[in-house]
Amino acid sequence: MNRPQPLRRRLLAEYLGSAFLAALVIGSGIAAQTLSPGDVGLELFENAAATGAGLFAIILMFGAVSGGHFNPVVSLVDASFGGMRWRDALAYAPAQVAGCITGALAANGMFAKTLVSISTKHRASGAHLFSEVIATLGLMLVIFALGRTRRGGSAPAAVGAYIAAAYFFTSSASFANPAISIGRIFSNTFAGIAPSSVPTYIAAELAGGLAAVALLRCLYPDVTPEQAAEVLLPH
Repeated sequence: MNRPQPLRRRLLAEYLGSAFLAALVIGSGIAAQTLSPGDVGLELFENAAATGAGLFAIILMFGAVSGGHFNPVVSLVDASFGGMRWRDALAYAPAQVAGCITGALAANGMFAKTLVSISTKHRASGAHLFSEVIATLGLMLVIFALGRTRRGGSAPAAVGAYIAAAYFFTSSASFANPAISIGRIFSNTFAGIAPSSVPTYIAAELAGGLAAVALLRCLYPDVTPEQAAEVLLPH
């Protein structure tokens, strides 16, 4: 296993990566609405394609420093398998949330929107919440299965492809990330989410993470901490 980077450096990488993630999700959503007004299917396709491609690049940019999590559920699941210390995983979460908020504000600014605009888009139906459980479960299985079978180098592409696909096969458009759920509050645009919907989204995402831990322990019972530290990239 590679020697870990200093925590402050990893936190900076998680903050920056999360900021880029939110900026690309929200910014591409705003661009899609501008380029394809009134065509929701095409807007969603444009948003999904940009998110999938951008996520692949962002993981490559920062993964070697911090693992490229950008998602508190990834960090917590990683810690549960010994891939990182619990205190580091808990330190990652605020950096990821702060980064996603920063990215949302940056996206608003890049498109000449009000810098802080609280979303009014309510999403927390039963179907949306069930979708978030499934979306998060699937994302964790993709990430951690690759690490356990020593195919971690494929993770950036696999994660980008999964998220792009999950925009369409889930009714929630696959947030699958508590940090991005919080960040999207701050943009009243195509990709936004109303504050009242976020607590239940986070609960559903954490439930998906717990289900993934249980399934991964059944599927890969002999995982070592060294193998766990291959998520998403060796760090």
